[in-house]
Amino acid sequence: MAIQQDAVRVIRWTGGLHPTLSVITRQMQKEGLRPYVWDNTPNYRYAVRTHGYNKVMYVIEGHIEVSLPDSNQRVRLRAGDRLEIPAGVRHGAIIGSSGAKCVEAAASAR
Repeated sequence: MAIQQDAVRVIRWTGGLHPTLSVITRQMQKEGLRPYVWDNTPNYRYAVRTHGYNKVMYVIEGHIEVSLPDSNQRVRLRAGDRLEIPAGVRHGAIIGSSGAKCVEAAASAR
């Protein structure tokens, strides 16, 4: 089964100050998600992988570069940005030079 890489969505934060962890967590809960927080050290690399669920992630602090090897694309996420990755889409990530804190959740298929 082919995965449509264009189904990956990036929603850029356009407000002044990026939203706080509590604002993002409340928004995700309103969407029926069960968010959890994680953070990582500068320049940490996540190997390419897939998940059996749709992933929704917000960057709270720092930067992350996400790679989508099947479409040869990379996207840099900054504080406030939202990333939605459908189940089965291969992706990897590199944490930015100042580390990163994120909140993410598994979402059911739409």
